[in-house]
Order: sequence, then structure tokens, then C-alpha cells
Amino acid sequence: MKVYLLIFLISMSRLSLLGQSKDTWTLFWNEDSTLIGYKDKNGVVKIEPKFTTFTCARKFDHIIAVSEECDGRWYSYYLTKSGKLIGRDSLYIFDNAADCENEGFIRFRDRGTDRVGLLDRTGRRVIPAEYNDLTRVSNGMLIGLKGAVKKYADSKKHSGCDHFSWTGGEEVLIDTANRLLAADFKYAHPLNLFTLEKTKAPHPDTTRVSFLATDGSYYSFVEFEKEFKQWIKNELMNGLSLERLIAISFDSIVWESQDDWRKGSKEKVVHENFKILKNGLSEMLKAETDCFISMDGLNPFLYTGAAFENYFNHCGEPKDWKYPTMSIIVSHHGKNDFTQNHYEFLRTDEGYKLIGLAIKNENMK
Repeated sequence: MKVYLLIFLISMSRLSLLGQSKDTWTLFWNEDSTLIGYKDKNGVVKIEPKFTTFTCARKFDHIIAVSEECDGRWYSYYLTKSGKLIGRDSLYIFDNAADCENEGFIRFRDRGTDRVGLLDRTGRRVIPAEYNDLTRVSNGMLIGLKGAVKKYADSKKHSGCDHFSWTGGEEVLIDTANRLLAADFKYAHPLNLFTLEKTKAPHPDTTRVSFLATDGSYYSFVEFEKEFKQWIKNELMNGLSLERLIAISFDSIVWESQDDWRKGSKEKVVHENFKILKNGLSEMLKAETDCFISMDGLNPFLYTGAAFENYFNHCGEPKDWKYPTMSIIVSHHGKNDFTQNHYEFLRTDEGYKLIGLAIKNENMK
């Protein structure tokens, strides 16, 4: 405890004068790439490298999860730009990574109760730790889970390998002030919370799902898969010209060759492979075709550069809650082989765009 207090006091003295800077700070490494610090937009060092590589925030807006080592012990906590330390050993961890600020909020987990709450950008607890789990904030809203029970992958809990899922409980829609917006918010497929519409009756749009709100109105949201299927019908049913395929493609397309992944402009890839792409995409319109749709997030290792920055958060995670990828996977069953072709589309603010290809039964150029 004395060691932690020393860390706290030293950190406060170093950071208290920094203030609540408006610019985004950027991660940088020490000379041997073992510790992380942060610089402002002008390259001025705001925090000397002292955090371990568990600190995953590449950019620092208001609040981040950090970890540092002192005298052989690891300490993790949330840090604001003003130098405030909150939530020692209360980081929200998912898939071996700490939570990332989203819309000025970040989740925390109370280790004593194993419940989840929410902090604002100043480190203030705006939602107490009373939920089994919370989604990240999306359009000022979250989905909370209460009264659920952990079900482990194996019959007993294994230290260091605690894979589990939640069973039972109630899912509710809340806002960042913990106000209940809609009870019984359970739904099988991902919804786009940024498409909220409030109506007096259930919404007639077939791509939307409506929920009875606590104020007596109906909240409706677009279901990603329904939206994508409608988009497919509108874009592909009436034939696909060269010009149209280019128009519904991202500026650059990544595709899998026989030995590696390649990248080219949409004009080049579509022009040189139009017949293959048109025939392949047209397959899904046939009743006998074996195909399905898979939803995922943008691959950070394949899609890099300034053109993709908007589709990842400050921790390098794909924003699949707003910009998912939807892949059409077409299977071919031969006498002696089985192949699958993948056509990956990214949801953008301008609609879905063809962004990735893996064509197994043809030789793309």
C-alpha cells in the first residue's frame, strides 16, 4: 500500500500541472520499446515513458487505462489528463485488453463484487458497479445485463483461462446517467444504436427492430444484417455494371492471391477482375447457392493507413458497433474439393463498400 501511495503522489506531482488539455496526445516508446509515454500534437512530452505494454491506448483524449511496474509489482488504474488516478485494479478487461474511452466514457469492474459500472472523462462514477456487464457507450446509450450467472467453458474455473458466458438475467437499455430507457432489450442480432428513431408505434421499416420505451414511445434501431441484405437486393438484383461495382467499392481493395495478400486501387482490381467478381457476386442470387453472411470488425493488420483511421478507436480496435464488416461467403462443393469465396464489405457513412476479397476458385490479377 505504501508503494502504491508513493506512485500516486509522484504521478500527481508530475501530472497535476498538465491540465485538461484539449488536444489528443499520442503514444510513444522509450529507446528500447519497453515503456510507453505520451506526447501532445506538437511533440511535447506530457508523460515520460513509464507505462507497460499492457497500456493499449495509442491516443489519449480524456481518460485511459494504464499499467506500470514498481518494485516487481504491477499496478493498473485509470488516468485522466489532469493527472487523476482512479480505479486501482478495477480495469474492465475483455479479451485480455483493457477498455478504451468511447464518447468520453470508460467502463470499470469492481473486483470485490464482480460488477461493472461506468466512469466519465473526469473519472467520476456516473453508473455504479451494479451490472453483470455493460456494452461500450454508443450514441449516448448502453445495454446493461443484470441478474445473470456465469457459465464456464469447462465444469470448473481454471486460473488464467477463465472462459465463460453469461446465462439468464435481464438486458436493459440505459443512458450514461443510468436512466432506464427500455426494459427487456434482449435481441439476437447486433443493432446499430446510432440509428435511433422514436415513434408512437412500432416502426414500419422492416430493417428496424422496435422496443417499447419506459416513456410509452417506441425506440427502433436498424439491424445490421437486415440492412445489409436489403442493400444487396438493391445493388445486385438489377445487374452489376463495371461502373456500379467501382462505385460500391472502397478506394482500395485487399485481396488474397495464391501466396499472399495484395492491395490495389478499386479501379484496377475491378477492371482486371470484373468478370470474376460479377459472376461470383451474382451467385448469391440463385436459390441453389450455398452462401451465408458473417459480421465482423475491420482487420487492423490488413487495413492500415489514414483512410482507415475513422474505423478504429484509440486502442486500435475496429468500431464494429458502428462500422462492421459484412462478408458474403459462398461455398462450392466439388467432387474432390471444397472452396469458399469471401466478399467483404465495410459499412461506411456512404453505405456498404467492397473492401476485401478471397476468391479460391479463380485466379485474380
